[in-house]
Amino acid sequence: MNFKQLIKENAFHRIGKTLSPSIIIFSLSFAGMVNAADVGSSPWGKDDEIGRLNLVTPESRRSALENLNPSQVYDLSVEYYIGMPSWQAAGDPRFQMWMTHTPKGTAIDDPLSLGREMNTHVSYTGSAFSMYAHMGTHIDALNHFGLNGKIWNHFSAEQYLGDRGWKKAGIEKVPPIIARGVLLDIPAAKGLQELSPGYRITPKDIKTTLSFQQTELTPGDVVLIRTGRMKHYHDAHKYMDNAPGLGMGAARLLAEKYQAMSLGTDNLSFEAFPSETSDNYVPVHTYLLAQQGITIMELLDLEELAKDQIYQFAFMAMPLKIRGGDAAPIRPIAIPYRH
Repeated sequence: MNFKQLIKENAFHRIGKTLSPSIIIFSLSFAGMVNAADVGSSPWGKDDEIGRLNLVTPESRRSALENLNPSQVYDLSVEYYIGMPSWQAAGDPRFQMWMTHTPKGTAIDDPLSLGREMNTHVSYTGSAFSMYAHMGTHIDALNHFGLNGKIWNHFSAEQYLGDRGWKKAGIEKVPPIIARGVLLDIPAAKGLQELSPGYRITPKDIKTTLSFQQTELTPGDVVLIRTGRMKHYHDAHKYMDNAPGLGMGAARLLAEKYQAMSLGTDNLSFEAFPSETSDNYVPVHTYLLAQQGITIMELLDLEELAKDQIYQFAFMAMPLKIRGGDAAPIRPIAIPYRH
């Protein structure tokens, strides 16, 4: 059975009563929309810049926020600090932080001409930082990867990419994400603390984990995938060395069968390297972002959720609104459901 037949047979009979019309229309139309050699065309029209995040609606937000247990909120973000894991091997800048004002320096420099007595009495500290957009807990915009000079929905770099970033699909277009979240603890389902270096998560792993957790995925979910690599976050070399990640088959399963809205994981590469490709040599990042319109989140701290076996929750995250950006830091949270 192909994907389109699957949607036709299941969308209305199994879940049609609980889904908004936009999700059902999306499911029916998207199957025939992606040419593996080209970027995807959006079912939300030629001007769409956010892909499946269009599935965030007032109704979906209301549903995601029902029956919560706010006694504990899980912070899924990592700390940013000098020496943290980064893509420095690829030539990208590390996280840097420096002091622009210190109490003693301000008293000496008197930058605002307040006088030494005032500057000594009232201490003042200021700082600045710089970083690569794709480090720390962050979300990739749909312009991050493309094919043939185009990104999601056929926006071309030649027409829309300037020296100040993209004019289309910039990270500032990403709305606040409020949705049902699901954790897939792959190592736990395999009886492991963490996946082995370079391990590629398979479709069987996804299905086994869902069965192990007695969890179901529904269209429009934010799906978070634990590899266990976050245990090594404070050892940058070990964290970055040959991380496990998603394989192409698992990515296709989550995108096409389960209709995930956004995907996240606890490593910095999302997929295992070198990236597994489709039949037409399209890597996982490109398949998800440019062909499926699925945003990707990386460096999520999923350890506390996994320890407490919290597999279903309300997920909330907002990126910084960096105009034309291809990624931005986020500080996501998870609030468990009561049942």
